[in-house]
Amino acid sequence: MANNLIEISIADQALRISTAGICHLYSISTALNGAGEQSGSGKTPRGWHRVVAKIGAEQPENAVFIGRRPTAEIYSTELAERYPQRDWILTRILWLQGLEMGRNRMGNVDSMRRYIYIHGTPDSEPMGQAQSHGCIRMRNRDVMELFDLIEPGVQVWIQPHSFSRIPCMNIG
Repeated sequence: MANNLIEISIADQALRISTAGICHLYSISTALNGAGEQSGSGKTPRGWHRVVAKIGAEQPENAVFIGRRPTAEIYSTELAERYPQRDWILTRILWLQGLEMGRNRMGNVDSMRRYIYIHGTPDSEPMGQAQSHGCIRMRNRDVMELFDLIEPGVQVWIQPHSFSRIPCMNIG
């Protein structure tokens, strides 16, 4: 597997990656509070990042994580009713590290210290709308597919702009 580029458009609420000439495009959910890098802002950080860790490879779909550790719970509506305040992190985690000093790395803008992930979320949560607390949420099946397409170290570009000017293309 080559380390391809993951691109995220906050405007489109979409994530894309091209591998082996095939463009994969996923609907996502970024931060309800918009784009921003400040710690405690609840915003999705912009700029260059890399996947520093892949977590959950052996976990089943809908596995629940707290503090990047599986809880042995499987998400269900009953579990959601029991813990209504949880921000559900499910199935797989791709932990992001900022690559731009002073923008998304170190100090009060450090994406990794903010625990910014690409992760699964309950299938009842809307995609294509900004609803997260700063992370990039995906459907569980989609995050499982993405997880298998990449290796740690893959770069991630998070931009506020639309993909409309540079469409995703299949080659071959």
